[in-house]
Amino acid sequence: MSDLRHASSLITNFRGASLGKTLAGVERRLVGIKASDAATAISELGIEAEVLLAALLVKKHSSQINEIVHALGILLALPSILEKGERVESLSLGAGNTGKGFDLETNRRIAEFTFIQWQGGSEVIRQNKIFKDFFFLAEAETDKTRELYTIGTEWPMKFFKSGRRLANILAGNAKLGTAFRRKYPKTFEHVREYYGSKKEVVAVMDLCEHLPVLREE
Repeated sequence: MSDLRHASSLITNFRGASLGKTLAGVERRLVGIKASDAATAISELGIEAEVLLAALLVKKHSSQINEIVHALGILLALPSILEKGERVESLSLGAGNTGKGFDLETNRRIAEFTFIQWQGGSEVIRQNKIFKDFFFLAEAETDKTRELYTIGTEWPMKFFKSGRRLANILAGNAKLGTAFRRKYPKTFEHVREYYGSKKEVVAVMDLCEHLPVLREE
């Protein structure tokens, strides 16, 4: 299978309105099934090898989706973010560590972009990522404006004002942990304490103001 559009259609048909409900229905249907009836029952449920191949194809093409979202989001927001007379000095469009200091550096600002779609629950990995971005912006040796762009600011700000222990965040990232402990060996214990000391240094900005289409998500 090589047709991505057809593959997407097959997956959509399989998942239905809710993948969880679809799978629960399949599970109930197959309870007690005999070996002699398994193939027929599975086929009647619309489960074919073609659907598996479709899922594998989509998985293959989506392996770099984070990089694509990151790059497109920054590029589409850039014309709105840049001010008159401002010029781009460097860009880091790939998600993750590309060897450059920040996602965007101009003659006036440094900025990080995160396209996390917050759900409002326990989002440890997402919180760790956004704290890392905030920290390195806050501690950068520069006189430029520092900005952290997020999709909406409600959940990021709730996290920054939370009592989550910094030790738990630092343990998951060696570079962050080393840098933080070297500068603040005993100063801060919780996220809200560090944020409170730096909230005037780094501005948390809503990407939706520059890309209104993101409000749909």
